[in-house]
Amino acid sequence: MNKVVEKTVLSENVVKLVIEAALISRKQSPGQFVIVRTDEKGERIPLTIADADRENGTITLIVQKVGTSSCKITGLNPGDSLLDVSGPLGRPTHVEKLGTVLACGGGVGIAPLYPIARAFQQAGNKLIAVLGARNRELLILEREMAAFADEVIVMTDDGSHGRKGVITVGVEDVLKREPVHLAVAIGPAVMMKFTALLTKRYSVPTIASLNTIMVDGTGMCGACRVSVGGKTRFVCVDGPEFDAHLIDYDEMIQRLNTYKAEERKSFDGYLKSLS
Repeated sequence: MNKVVEKTVLSENVVKLVIEAALISRKQSPGQFVIVRTDEKGERIPLTIADADRENGTITLIVQKVGTSSCKITGLNPGDSLLDVSGPLGRPTHVEKLGTVLACGGGVGIAPLYPIARAFQQAGNKLIAVLGARNRELLILEREMAAFADEVIVMTDDGSHGRKGVITVGVEDVLKREPVHLAVAIGPAVMMKFTALLTKRYSVPTIASLNTIMVDGTGMCGACRVSVGGKTRFVCVDGPEFDAHLIDYDEMIQRLNTYKAEERKSFDGYLKSLS
């Protein structure tokens, strides 16, 4: 059992939970994730470790409420517990001093981007963050990112905060004005796809961190498979980061939609059980 020690509501459907996980907090590195299960009948879902406090033995998870399991998790309060948290899983981000790193985060993807961006800045890189959301209310971690980034550019679809437009508009403005040595893109699959197409035009190496459907998180089930450079890769053990220019995003999007009907049925049933 992993107890929740702190809860913060970041936006309408996004919650930050600080949970007890002493062993994971000591072993984790930027880019890694955990598999979480709420109860004995709950599904196993992957969540990126947004932060860790080794001294206090806690990790931070940022969760968006989209279905039954995530709704249960976001409904937890301090003192409540998750049944189990497995990790750290996945390959850590390879961090080195390169020059200028462009950190591109869309929606809740800003959460896993945060520790990676901070690690690159701490390694001596110039860190420019471009953060995108549908509106001001859905933007997360802007203040936290601004605490260490050399520059933060905010794009909102409706123009309610920062500049109006999609995230690639802000990304291209940076690419036009100065050399970028690496881009990191994390967010919705469509956002990563078009960010990768853009950075490829400018010959900027780019990595994307993927959040696919997972079950065991150890490479045994194959649920998280993606095509990268024409070869099958497993996000849980080969990733979650890959060369963003080689990922078959259309195939990944199709696989992400595989269980939409079942997810909707489960969520409707869960909501009925609460009424």
